[in-house]
Amino acid sequence: MNLTYDIAIVGAGIAGSALACSLATSVKDKPLRIALIEAQTICDTLPICDEGINDFDARVSALTVGSQQFFESIDLWSYIVGQRVSGFDKMTVWDAEGTGHIEFDAADVRASQLGHIVENRVTVGALHQRIKTLSGVDIFSQQAVAELHLANTASRSNLSSLSLADGRSLEAQLIIAADGANSPLRKMAGLPIREWSYQQSAIVCVVETSQGHEATAWQRFTEHGPLAFLPLSLSQSDKHFCSIVWSQTDIENDLAMAMDDHQFLQALGRAFEYRLGEITDVSKRRSFPLHQRHAIDYVKPNFALVADAAHAIHPLAGQGINLGLADVKALSEVIVAGHERGQMLGDIGLLKRYQRQRKADNLAMMAAVEGLKRLFQPLPLPFRWARNMGMNIFHDQSQLKNKVIKHAMGIDR
Repeated sequence: MNLTYDIAIVGAGIAGSALACSLATSVKDKPLRIALIEAQTICDTLPICDEGINDFDARVSALTVGSQQFFESIDLWSYIVGQRVSGFDKMTVWDAEGTGHIEFDAADVRASQLGHIVENRVTVGALHQRIKTLSGVDIFSQQAVAELHLANTASRSNLSSLSLADGRSLEAQLIIAADGANSPLRKMAGLPIREWSYQQSAIVCVVETSQGHEATAWQRFTEHGPLAFLPLSLSQSDKHFCSIVWSQTDIENDLAMAMDDHQFLQALGRAFEYRLGEITDVSKRRSFPLHQRHAIDYVKPNFALVADAAHAIHPLAGQGINLGLADVKALSEVIVAGHERGQMLGDIGLLKRYQRQRKADNLAMMAAVEGLKRLFQPLPLPFRWARNMGMNIFHDQSQLKNKVIKHAMGIDR
């Protein structure tokens, strides 16, 4: 016998779980029946923060004020701040090949923070804790999707179906892929993507520095790629930690991953110009290749892509998670509005409203990130001089810079 739901969400990471929370909290009169399916084990307890360097999750997200406000709207933010969260009120960006620099300050736009650095496991743990308090959401843990059958528009049935690894079948009006950049469900649905490699890889890890990070996010553009130091805060410690994202050419990345910890710390310190003093310790390093991906269509009848399943960008701007959460918010609003009007949730006209809302914004951010990457690639001396001059001029243009700050914070809409 098939289990029947209004919506089946595949992928219980940040985007999929946030969507389940948003849908479950937004409909009061006619609650939606939601299935949340995850191939891996779902951890429904918040992490214990021992505050040693290896206790941190090296995978972090820079959540904007806009993303924070969305989390507050689904009563999630209190779960996150009850754990470990690091607010930052400044950001410093500089060019390794000159004197160009830009500084952003939350005070310039009368805000207390530019954003927060949150470990991904903290966000996911908080989401799963929140879901446990909600009715109408059934969780299927350690269940890969074996088959997808989308409803035929010519058929009388409006239900699509999923076959799970344990043999169970689920039916739903709408199936949503939130299963990441390499989305197996997107492939099953036959939605093509445009993809190309940046010819770069990124190293992520946590480091300890001899000087405090000053509640500042730091980014240096080197000849091989951007290096970011993101502040991590501790409740009871005089130690100073940062999460780093070091994007380099594949060759340089392989060399850095082959180094022992001492060699790596020396190379990292030089690349960062010792802005926070000596780098004294490092957690386990992880590396992953960088690609840009964008789905040609986000939707088809009875099916939608969200977040990384629809698009993936270079981490240099730290906007990937925020684009994904903007997708989640838009899709949730479209679904709830359609549900309240009595529309079929898999109706292509309804789903295309979501695509129209998000595709243009995502393309604009992807173009901006691609432009930044190309701007800071190795260039002849005259172009480097112009680049540095442009950075310094932009730094001094307070009105323009404040508009950029508000847009990056997600509060200009």
